Amino acid sequence: MQYPFDQLIAAVPNFPKEGILFRDITPLLASPEAMNACIQALKTKALELKPTHVIGIESRGFIFGVPLAQELGLPFLPARKPGKLPREVHTVSYQLEYGSDSLSLHRDDLPTDSRALIVDDLLATGGTAAACAELIQRAGSEVAGCLVVIELLALQGSSRLGEIPVHSLLQY
Repeated sequence: MQYPFDQLIAAVPNFPKEGILFRDITPLLASPEAMNACIQALKTKALELKPTHVIGIESRGFIFGVPLAQELGLPFLPARKPGKLPREVHTVSYQLEYGSDSLSLHRDDLPTDSRALIVDDLLATGGTAAACAELIQRAGSEVAGCLVVIELLALQGSSRLGEIPVHSLLQY
């Protein structure tokens, strides 16, 4: 049976600004049963992609990436915002709808020739996921795929990832 995750995603109109329909994962996070089912569903997809590492995008990618990495028996690595990692880093800057941002990954955390799996809660325009993919490639590694709980299809974020496999549990 497919778990009804969509029943645990709250639609919040006009947040964070007028005209935006925000997809709130808080009810999903509040249900231990649903979270377990979510991690198991992500694990099923992850096993098909044969990763050697799981990389969670700050910050909600950590929520799903850490338990997924534990389930898979793989290392978890955080892709962090600027100034959050203490050692030497790879950094990629990218454009957002309303500005720019950066992601960093410790240079010595991801071994060359590994297969890293990107995990996040939501794929919208794809800019953050594409920046994370670039970080992985700069480290000399391959992007195994991208797993998200929610994908906003109208924003075509998966197209920013090119040939990288993208799997989502829910699509709006």
